[in-house]
Amino acid sequence: MKITVTDLDGNDHVIEGKAGWTLMESIRDAGLPIKAECGGACACATCHVYVDMDWLDATGERSEEEEDMIDLALEVEDSSRLACQIELSDALEGLKVKLARDAVL
Repeated sequence: MKITVTDLDGNDHVIEGKAGWTLMESIRDAGLPIKAECGGACACATCHVYVDMDWLDATGERSEEEEDMIDLALEVEDSSRLACQIELSDALEGLKVKLARDAVL
């Protein structure tokens, strides 16, 4: 599936995602500069992304654990999510996200 990731310079990168993988894994494996320090354990906020508002409902609600970690992130917005907590599925074909400043290497 195709996912568009916008970097801090405003450049769009179309990457391949795999159903069952997390968004964080797909961003990392595409070679984009995402910190993802905890490796997807929802124990930090270093995979912070902004989900395009048109896709926010499709990515689901934040869990309580994710909310706690988002509280540690910088520049939090309504569309803030942790990429490690978004599991990819065919329903997310075309997903658009933007990397947050605190998640970039």
